[in-house]
Amino acid sequence: MLVSKLTTLLSNKLAFNQAQQIHAHILINNLHHLEPLLVRQILVSACNYSRTISQYVQQILHHSRNPDDTFSWACTIRFLSQHAQFKEALALYVRMHSLGLCPSTFAVSSALKACARIVYRIGGVSIHAQVFKYGFCSGVYVETALVDLYSKLGDMVNARKVFDEMGERNVVSWNSILSGYLKSGDLVVAKRVFDEIPRKDVISWNSMVSGYASAGDMEMACCLFQQMPERNSASWNAMIGGYVDSGRIELARSYFDAMPQRNNVSWITMISGYSKCGDVESAHKLFDQMDYKDLLSFNAIIACYAQNSRPKEALHLFNKMLESYVNIEPDKMTLASVISACSQLGDLRFGSWIESYMNELKIEMDDHLATALIDLYVKCGSIDKAYELFRCLKRKDLVAYTAMILGCGINGRAVDAIKLFEEMLDAQICPNLVTFTGLLTAYNHAGLVEEGYQCFNSMKERGFMPSADHYGIMVDLLGRAGRLEEAHELIKSMPMQPHAGVWGALLLACNLHNNVELGEIAAHHCFEVEPDTTGYCSLLANIYASVERWDDAKRLRKATKEMGLSKIPGCSWMESSIPT
Repeated sequence: MLVSKLTTLLSNKLAFNQAQQIHAHILINNLHHLEPLLVRQILVSACNYSRTISQYVQQILHHSRNPDDTFSWACTIRFLSQHAQFKEALALYVRMHSLGLCPSTFAVSSALKACARIVYRIGGVSIHAQVFKYGFCSGVYVETALVDLYSKLGDMVNARKVFDEMGERNVVSWNSILSGYLKSGDLVVAKRVFDEIPRKDVISWNSMVSGYASAGDMEMACCLFQQMPERNSASWNAMIGGYVDSGRIELARSYFDAMPQRNNVSWITMISGYSKCGDVESAHKLFDQMDYKDLLSFNAIIACYAQNSRPKEALHLFNKMLESYVNIEPDKMTLASVISACSQLGDLRFGSWIESYMNELKIEMDDHLATALIDLYVKCGSIDKAYELFRCLKRKDLVAYTAMILGCGINGRAVDAIKLFEEMLDAQICPNLVTFTGLLTAYNHAGLVEEGYQCFNSMKERGFMPSADHYGIMVDLLGRAGRLEEAHELIKSMPMQPHAGVWGALLLACNLHNNVELGEIAAHHCFEVEPDTTGYCSLLANIYASVERWDDAKRLRKATKEMGLSKIPGCSWMESSIPT
């Protein structure tokens, strides 16, 4: 009677507390043969992954009195794999194997899927060997999982070998091999495979459209899109993403507007597209129009403001996201954008808060976040704290080295900046233009003119075209050293139009060394580029006063007063930022 009642209950969807009550009856009445049904029903009833449910089910497995219950193990491994808990799924499969249990085809295919998603070659090859051992070579699900594994590993030779040896193929098998060729960039073979698919589904079409879009061939992508017998949101999103990536935002918007039904990916792709082309207002309009704003949409708009030098608005949106009526918990991407915004504002207080906030939420400090914090600390002058984080990085990349070099440069740590640059080259990491900005700034702070020249010339040798900012640093370096004529000749040799910062650097040097002739030339160009800035008038007036040309000094100061504009106390000739 009890067995019949419990069996009936186990055929219906269960809440977790109901499952626990049934399990109690099973244990008390020694009805262990019902445990496989219980495990299956707990997993089927769970809409989403839950750590609590996963741990509970695995406890049942590990204390099971059914030594041959491979069904429950397979269900659990499949559940974990379906809910993107790939490492946990693989660990459970290994545990099952170590207990001497023979896995089912479901367990094997789920374990192979896990290996494919975490790109774990050794594990995948080992399971492939077990496929032969257990005689699963003719199972379409296992063979398809193998094709998918090798495709995701980029091993198209083995992927094709398994595919060609398949006795039976389904559309998933064809889509797996198609995806592999597209991922490896072989569009010609991918199109051949696509044409051979007996029954294409929407995924087959979407894969091919996305392949052409990723390659920048929007004409072919559009042609295939028009031929599609059916489309879903992913079809439209592939076209929108392709036009965004190719910089054709108007066409992307036309597809977005024509979509029968948009999802959050559609909105976020368009917001990111507007962000890339600097149209922050259009991005925010779209964000405001969204009915449902999730973490990813907030991440997209916060990043949009941070990446477009609007840090205050980025922080405002972050605060809004944390408010009780929204209450969305940030992730690493959110925090990286917010840290970038604080770097732009030079707000060091936020660095300590963000680290304690991460500890509170148990968010692991990865290299990406650490690099963002390094950028914040160096820009706020806390170079030792930045060094501490930098030394703890598991993998030091171009962005991390550049942040530290620039930080050491602007904080007067020339020796450290040079040492870091050499260390970076030894690690076979190629510098970029911002790296050279940091290094030249370091030479400038140390007054190392010849070394600065050597660095400046090495940029050209490495195939880089120095920007106006790089010229500005060199002009400042030469000017401070009293080599004013040389600095002027360097400006005249510039392949681009010098901005006010370059001429401002020369004007500052002329003020320092009381050079009237070049000071007048520099000031004249500054007035042309920025006629509303009175700081240049003040500098030239100071130069006149230093050589006792009082009338000229008085005339300029009177003109400055009559203009009624606020005087700028300094002259900024270099502005750099590290992408984080």
